[in-house]
Amino acid sequence: MRTAYCVDTVRAAERESMARLPEGALMQRAAAGLAAACADALGRVYGRRVVLLVGSGDNGADALYAGARLARRGAGVTAVLLAPERTHAGALDALLRAGGRTVAPGDAGEPVRRADLVLDGIVGIGGRGGLRGDAVELAALVAESRAVVVAVDLPSGVEADTGEVRGAAVRADLTVTFGTHKPGLLIDPAREYAGSVRLVDIGLELPDAPELEALQHADVARLLPTPAAESDKYRRGVVGIAAGSARYPGAAVLAVAGALRGGAGAVRYVGPAGEAVLARFPETLVSDQGPKGAGRVQTWVVGPGAGDDAGVVAQVLASEVPVLVDADGLRLAEAGAVRGRTAPTLMTPHAGEAAALLGVSREEVEAGRLAAVRELASRYGAAVLLKGSTTLVAEAGGGGVVRVNATGTGWLATAGSGDVLSGLAGSLLASGLGAVDAGSVGAYLHGLAGRFAAQGAPVGAGDVAGAVGEAWRDVVRGD
Repeated sequence: MRTAYCVDTVRAAERESMARLPEGALMQRAAAGLAAACADALGRVYGRRVVLLVGSGDNGADALYAGARLARRGAGVTAVLLAPERTHAGALDALLRAGGRTVAPGDAGEPVRRADLVLDGIVGIGGRGGLRGDAVELAALVAESRAVVVAVDLPSGVEADTGEVRGAAVRADLTVTFGTHKPGLLIDPAREYAGSVRLVDIGLELPDAPELEALQHADVARLLPTPAAESDKYRRGVVGIAAGSARYPGAAVLAVAGALRGGAGAVRYVGPAGEAVLARFPETLVSDQGPKGAGRVQTWVVGPGAGDDAGVVAQVLASEVPVLVDADGLRLAEAGAVRGRTAPTLMTPHAGEAAALLGVSREEVEAGRLAAVRELASRYGAAVLLKGSTTLVAEAGGGGVVRVNATGTGWLATAGSGDVLSGLAGSLLASGLGAVDAGSVGAYLHGLAGRFAAQGAPVGAGDVAGAVGEAWRDVVRGD
């Protein structure tokens, strides 16, 4: 499990560690890990040109100490001091004694253009609202350079707790973070600025409850349903799919495709696309009696391609089993009907649907994805899976740990992909997983299946559904 902690928690852990350790020990641990990562990025240190962008905080000090280590190994190191009067004196002295030099921001152009590596230590994890002053010009200069860009703890200009980017920011090829991941390193749009992320253990003692957690193969493997010897199709769970319309029969087919590969023992379909579903998947149990007359299910999936059939959505929400609500179901569901449910509910909007539900712009949701998913989960009293390049899953009520998933690929941005995810996650719900587990495991497998199906080329939603089995086996093998 990869975890991320908010700034206040990290700072409290740092204070506790500093109280137990000799003065400066924590910073030296960070600098040593940072210098090692820079050396790896350079391949050869001797004779390379390194530029440090040094702010007034601890990130600037970390950069200076790491620069001193690189200078002692033969690198030519230049530090750009954005606040000379507030630069960490001990770290600056260490760099100068190692043979490094300093320049003012106005003189940084030539060193940055010639640099093999730029180390970003402008702003630390407490930064808010984007870069200002000379830092904006430096970030633009770095963006035009051919150097490898390494960020200290977090790219300067992105917000650690939220993943928001509210102005100019440094784009890194590699971020070296200390003690723990910060939420902004795992959530877009900030994640795009971080590049690859390398975690350096500096000995922080952190609490059991992080802000975010990201499942890994081993975590997903433990959650996947596995039939026992005495299992039959009903004991494995039955998922009901109320989806599709005369206009969008394909949504029903794709939701069923996802559901058949999600671990449940049987799939029941209700809706006007029964013939299309049976033509593609004859193993589906099709009914024309509506949700109430379809027979027993352990979970309902409602909404993909449903058009304007509010009655079906209301029937499903009135049931006493877990329900996944997607697409048109999100538009048609009465907020009170969702909040009043006693069985688990999982809502799966993309950013546009989330914006409509919250009454804000899509841009606001995309800029503050963590806040949006928590607010939706709070308003509706339901678990929420917010789809996107990084998928977020919040528990009902919006509190607790938020799950984040980044296994996907940009090729998943294709018509019907979300319908496959709905069926897949609904099937996992029917097999016994809770709403947050079903959503996060479904997103993990869906993203992985997208990568396997695409392999760097355009892919259709049906291809993604077909690759779920490969993704499942990959997770179980632990590849």
